[in-house]
Amino acid sequence: MPVIAGAVGAEAAVTEHVRVAVIGSGFGGLGAAVRLRREGVTDFVVLERAGSVGGTWRDNDYPGCACDVPSHLYSFSFAPNAAWPRAFSGQPHIRAYLEQVTDTFGLRPHLRFDTELLQASWDDERRLWRLRTSQGELTADLVVSATGPLSDPKLPDIPGLDGFPGAVFHSSRWDHDLDLKGKRVAVVGTGASAIQIVPAIQPEVKSLTVVQRTPPWVMPRVDRGINKAEQWLHGQIPATAKARRGLLWLLREFQVGAFVKRPRLMKAAEQLAKNNMRRSVKDPALRMKLTPGYTIGCKRILLSNTYYPALAQPNTELVASALKEVRGSTIVMADGTEREVDVIVFGTGFHVTDMPIGDRVVGADGLTLAEHWKDGMAALRGCTVDGFPNLLLIIGPNTGLGNSSMILMIESSLNYVAEYLKALDDTGGVALDAKAEAVRSWNGEMQRRMSRTVWTTGGCDSWYLDSEGRNTTAWPGTTAEFRRATRRLKLEEYDVLQGAATS
Repeated sequence: MPVIAGAVGAEAAVTEHVRVAVIGSGFGGLGAAVRLRREGVTDFVVLERAGSVGGTWRDNDYPGCACDVPSHLYSFSFAPNAAWPRAFSGQPHIRAYLEQVTDTFGLRPHLRFDTELLQASWDDERRLWRLRTSQGELTADLVVSATGPLSDPKLPDIPGLDGFPGAVFHSSRWDHDLDLKGKRVAVVGTGASAIQIVPAIQPEVKSLTVVQRTPPWVMPRVDRGINKAEQWLHGQIPATAKARRGLLWLLREFQVGAFVKRPRLMKAAEQLAKNNMRRSVKDPALRMKLTPGYTIGCKRILLSNTYYPALAQPNTELVASALKEVRGSTIVMADGTEREVDVIVFGTGFHVTDMPIGDRVVGADGLTLAEHWKDGMAALRGCTVDGFPNLLLIIGPNTGLGNSSMILMIESSLNYVAEYLKALDDTGGVALDAKAEAVRSWNGEMQRRMSRTVWTTGGCDSWYLDSEGRNTTAWPGTTAEFRRATRRLKLEEYDVLQGAATS
């Protein structure tokens, strides 16, 4: 790979240089790598802090981990998988799929495992990015950040937790060496991970205390095995798999209006969720604890056929109060409830609106991305940020979904990356910098549209919202709308930087 010379004190140092540095090897990072190769760019590396690919599907390997988006929609359009074993796939199958993509598209020579990005700084004189990693330094013309919003676990600051004598871990850092059989376990949180963990471990633990701050809406999980005949058909006649994917996509596109324009239409879905609860939970007092007081869709809608039955088992107790403190081996809730436990599992989500990568990326003005976003995350078309030339985000601000597959959004962002590269070639520029007014205009439109969505009007406090109550996470439209918004790069939204500022 090319190298550049740079001065460090009185010594000349040679630093590895690449055209593109991709950060992360989950769906976003691997998708970026495939797209770069398809665009004829082979001088790139994928920096991965772990020892294998997979991103969130590598890290989240807790008992019962599975996807809540149908398999044929939760996969790349350019890499269909005829062998999905279930309508909704489990974590092992999704991780295996990503390993398969890595091999099929010849990505392994580009991968740098156990290489964590420590800092990326824009050098405005050389018009390039300087990257410091756990394995050394390198420079790059462009950086594609695909670290994802579900990569860094969020642990609450609970008084006394450091004095707990038993095992404590987050759901995304599961302790597989710990045998839970016969243990008294507390699961803190009732989000997407917790509702899969609870029924998976309930049969083996002595007692299970589920600490619920806010109840989720839970819909039936319409899952089934995909038989060999279907797999054969999809493999031999790819058009059938494409049609299946198209139908799944269309059904979810039709739902978007209720989320973003007419939340009152969600009442029908609420009734389905209540019926689902009524079938499994016969105790009226427990049903009352489990019934949310906000509009369905305001928080992420969860899918499960086993969560409610697990809560109804004699060794399980739902405590409808937040965890307040820990005293030795006793957990204490805000309502005064106390329980002795041996293990605490936190299913408390991730740093989404305060992504840790923001503290590691320094722009042209010397501010970190986190400092630049002090008033809320914002990116032009979810991909680029003013003052951070040649930085492209995959799953950036306001690109998240509440009802469909994030792979669709990732592929749209990859189209924009390809457009970005073409714009650099067409203009002869070495870098593009999004104009501040373009970012403000785009973000203003996002927030205007957000004002009538269920996430804003539904009456809940969710991880879609930042500390100021702004929704900087979700996309207020259909995936088709986002595809159109990222189909072409509008050069008038950018400043073109020509050549190095100094030689």
